[in-house]
Amino acid sequence: MPYYTKLGQLPHKRHTQFRRPDGALYSEELFGTEGFVGPTSTMYHIHPPTQITGWKTVYSTKVEYVETDTMRMRHVKTAPQKPHGDTVTGRVVYFGNADCEMAVGVPKEQMNYHFKNAQGDECFFVHFGSGIVYTMMGALTFGPKDYIIIPKGVIYKFVWNERKPGADGKYADNGPPATEMPFGKFLLIETANGSHIGPPPRYVSKTTSQFLEHSPYCERDLRLPGLPLTFDETGDFEVRIKARDCVHSYVYPYHPLDIVGWDGCYYPYVFNIDDFAPITGKLHMPPPIHQTFEAHNFVICSFCPRMLDWHPQAIKVPYNHSNLDSDEVLYYVEGNFGSRKGIEVASMTAHPQGIPHGPHPGTIEASLEATFTGELAVMCDTFRPLHPTKAALQYDDPKYPKSWQGEHFPKWAAGTKGSPNGQVHGPDGKPIPSDRVANVWAP
Repeated sequence: MPYYTKLGQLPHKRHTQFRRPDGALYSEELFGTEGFVGPTSTMYHIHPPTQITGWKTVYSTKVEYVETDTMRMRHVKTAPQKPHGDTVTGRVVYFGNADCEMAVGVPKEQMNYHFKNAQGDECFFVHFGSGIVYTMMGALTFGPKDYIIIPKGVIYKFVWNERKPGADGKYADNGPPATEMPFGKFLLIETANGSHIGPPPRYVSKTTSQFLEHSPYCERDLRLPGLPLTFDETGDFEVRIKARDCVHSYVYPYHPLDIVGWDGCYYPYVFNIDDFAPITGKLHMPPPIHQTFEAHNFVICSFCPRMLDWHPQAIKVPYNHSNLDSDEVLYYVEGNFGSRKGIEVASMTAHPQGIPHGPHPGTIEASLEATFTGELAVMCDTFRPLHPTKAALQYDDPKYPKSWQGEHFPKWAAGTKGSPNGQVHGPDGKPIPSDRVANVWAP
């Protein structure tokens, strides 16, 4: 994170004696990045963090990609994904490359161990469900539509609340029954190149690390770690560590969350997508205005409910575009995505660089009178091609690439056959005002 914070007990100066109530020294640990010249935090453990035994490799996490020589639009429907495993073992990767991996998880059980990703940062987006993430730097409560950023190396454990319907039989998160989703569902975007996920640099002051006035969110919107912080217990505690494309199991002779205090600029936090303030314009704005986070070679964007363009002749849905340097994957959360048809909750669409994409037939005319959009989606743009996995092919909609076929605009003009009363009509049969009729529509 870009700004300094602290939690718990700290000595007056770094690297000085800081003693426990029994007179022994707390164990100081510098938690640093980029060879100690990047963001760091300094932590104070009850026990030396080096006392680890019982290491063994548990399973491989190396992702197998398929159809790597095939380039086409894709629509992956993840709604049928069944509950499986826990927050770590139940992750199903659908797309990825050498820079990032995109997975969806529907936990069936709670974690009975702690976990550390030593390969990269993790950005969770909680679609359904709620609970607490207990981390080595404090507890984070979470709920629907929360982003949870967990930096590389942070030890944590997810504890989900059991989903239960209210008196009206509905769920607070508007999700499916608990029989289909006992705890919740999340999207996970993980760095695979060792880079770190953070706010876009253009939103942060170079001199003070403060969020700038044009940023769509700021420090007040972030929820930082809080109490409980310290767990002073001895015994055998399993911590699983992801590194070298494998998960390894280690045994700690004390509770791994034994820190009594820390300070610095490297820590996990939560940001709710509803606190993102969309940037709008008189005419349609490009996707970078939705950017929320970035890492090396990819960005994460939030498409949120917002006012639409207010020019009297504005086209409200995105124009056809070729992002020649990026692949684009969107995860659809809720609402009506105006430029798309046939999209479901929890759908993922993939649009590769090299193929133009844009509004589906009929969506441009249908959007002209709209003043507001209720869409909610999370997008990941990468600067290297994304590849699907076997899991993606399992839920792939083979008809999606053909969904742009069909009549986009009326083919008749005033005075021609099919133009009642000499008035130009749209595909829906409604008259089109003369000031919106372009000559190119005439046969």
